Amino acid sequence: MTLRTLVQLTTGITLLTCVLAVLGVHAYATGRAQRQALVERLSAAGQIETLGRRRRFAGLDRRLRRTRLGKRLELRLAATGLDVTPGEFFVGMVAAVAGLWLIGQATLAPFFGPIAGLLGIWAAVQFLNWQRQQRIERFIGQLPELARIMANATQAGLALRTAIGMAAEELEAPAGEELAKVANQLAVGISMDAALGELADRLPSRELVVLVTTLVLSHRAGGQVVSALRNLTETLEERKETRREVRTQLSQVNMTSYAVPALGVGSLFLMNGVKDGALERMTESPLGQTAVVVAFGLYTIGFVLIRRLSRIDV
Repeated sequence: MTLRTLVQLTTGITLLTCVLAVLGVHAYATGRAQRQALVERLSAAGQIETLGRRRRFAGLDRRLRRTRLGKRLELRLAATGLDVTPGEFFVGMVAAVAGLWLIGQATLAPFFGPIAGLLGIWAAVQFLNWQRQQRIERFIGQLPELARIMANATQAGLALRTAIGMAAEELEAPAGEELAKVANQLAVGISMDAALGELADRLPSRELVVLVTTLVLSHRAGGQVVSALRNLTETLEERKETRREVRTQLSQVNMTSYAVPALGVGSLFLMNGVKDGALERMTESPLGQTAVVVAFGLYTIGFVLIRRLSRIDV
């Protein structure tokens, strides 16, 4: 290989490297512009906070999402509206369980450590259920206004997709956030049936199922969606008042369901306070441990029975 050939080869490789560098910079700039456009779009939909917050435990979160438990936890967190990833919630729950374990073991007796840990898991699950139910209740309270806005929009000649986007802009959370998700799904090509069905799965309620069914049937068959939505608005207003009355009547019963197990746990601290070390001596024998387990089981059964008997489906 002569010197001239070597110079030409070196020059060609250098030019090729420069071309590839220019293409790489162009691809990077294009991707950055697309990401900025996506951020601005999500910002308009009210979701920029989710993108901007720094996520913790990313590795654990990725591994957890691959499991069945992680997928169920992710769906439950999405229904609660909490800005928490499954990994963050799992780490927080483990920390709470460990703390309750140590507290129960130190303040009562070593036998109560695992029981306190199980109570921590139960409390975490109940917290998610409570957050989800609160979000569902707030969403149900906004359904009459949602139906009214969509009826006015469709009466003005707007398409159903446009009416959903308009309702997402005018309504506050949680209805505005949930409808923004539906509007974003429709914008990327997901069908109306799938997007509204996913909304009904996230926030299950009879009122929302009726609204989703009305919209889906009207979208498929092209029926009188305006009159259907106006009739549905009146029905939702009546159900809203009925649910408020039922909830007021059952508030005392619900408080009783939580007071019963609280009295049982309080009696343990009272017993240990009257005579220090009484619980530790009691739980050293198998008979005492069995009595404690049976007592906790009876309190749990009482809590569940009171909640079931006070549940009225409206």
